[in-house]
Amino acid sequence: MSNPWIAIGALTLISIVIPISMVVVSALLRPSVPEQGKTAVYESGEVPTGDTRIRFNIQYYMVALLFVIFDIETVLIFPWTVIYRDAVQQFGLVNALVPMLVFIGVLVVGLAWAWRNGAVRWIKSPRARETSGSAE
Repeated sequence: MSNPWIAIGALTLISIVIPISMVVVSALLRPSVPEQGKTAVYESGEVPTGDTRIRFNIQYYMVALLFVIFDIETVLIFPWTVIYRDAVQQFGLVNALVPMLVFIGVLVVGLAWAWRNGAVRWIKSPRARETSGSAE
């Protein structure tokens, strides 16, 4: 007749106590050697230059979103292709093929819209144009 909430409470308590105790023990045992290099921002071994708040090209974000959309499309189409033959036998050619064609059609319309609006057009940033203009 044990209460299941006792186990949940014990697990919650352990999941709070262990990380806090690890942080406390680490703070007590680590050496304290203050120096300026430890307070600097670490950029993969590179010395940081300039302001941290720079403008970036939104095209990186747009290309990443399009990649995710079409990556998910691939994940959804693959299982359909695996069961296609069985689906045709069970539901008929039209009922097995039409939903996937509608799905692919919606994605093609979305790609055409993105293409028309310039989401896949790679445009150089003004900063890159200044750099290439000064080099010439």
